[in-house]
Amino acid sequence: MQRTLVLVPTDLERRGVAPTLAPALGGSDHIELCGFGPVAAAARTAGLLARHRPAQVLLTGIAGRLDDRLAIGDAYRFDDVACFGIGAGSGDRFQTATSLGWPQWPGDPADPAAAIGDVLACTSPASSAAPPAGLLLTVCAASASREDVAARKAIFPTAVAEDMEGFAVALACRLAGVPLLIVRGISNTAGDRDTIRWQIEIALAAAAHLTLRILHEPQPEPPR
Repeated sequence: MQRTLVLVPTDLERRGVAPTLAPALGGSDHIELCGFGPVAAAARTAGLLARHRPAQVLLTGIAGRLDDRLAIGDAYRFDDVACFGIGAGSGDRFQTATSLGWPQWPGDPADPAAAIGDVLACTSPASSAAPPAGLLLTVCAASASREDVAARKAIFPTAVAEDMEGFAVALACRLAGVPLLIVRGISNTAGDRDTIRWQIEIALAAAAHLTLRILHEPQPEPPR
């Protein structure tokens, strides 16, 4: 197993996944909090990458599904993550940064292809334990209604779930050149704020076990 930094946003999520993951990690691996929301997650991830210098990062925790393509209580891997909330306007008048002509990171002038817009692909190897589930949407505030969900899906129709950290962690990892895996357990339907219907513990257990299966996958042989 490569030297791995496992990130979880909150202490609640860490308590849900650490008992399963910690015994499987080696002495050079770490489980750390990245913080709640995109601002904390970006800043914290950058600092942890500099401190630990991992070979790979794995972000895990919970997310809300945007429709019934994903099952509550199950966990999924996401290879692509988008950002909703950075741009201009709100509601059905919201415009993404890319649509305004502003990349979120312009890249090196000598390499325009390194610019980062509103969607990032994780640079992790394919996983037989967990094929990608679809597009994960990182938001600045969780959906509070069906109208919120509809507004987000109008711009990112292929998005299947929302979280609040994935894009931020992916951006920090891309700038540092570190591969990233994202695993999320689906705890609720986005827009449903009645936590009585949420299945946080079940979703975290599913996320922990899927993360474990991915970590135990044989690593590809390095090129000769």
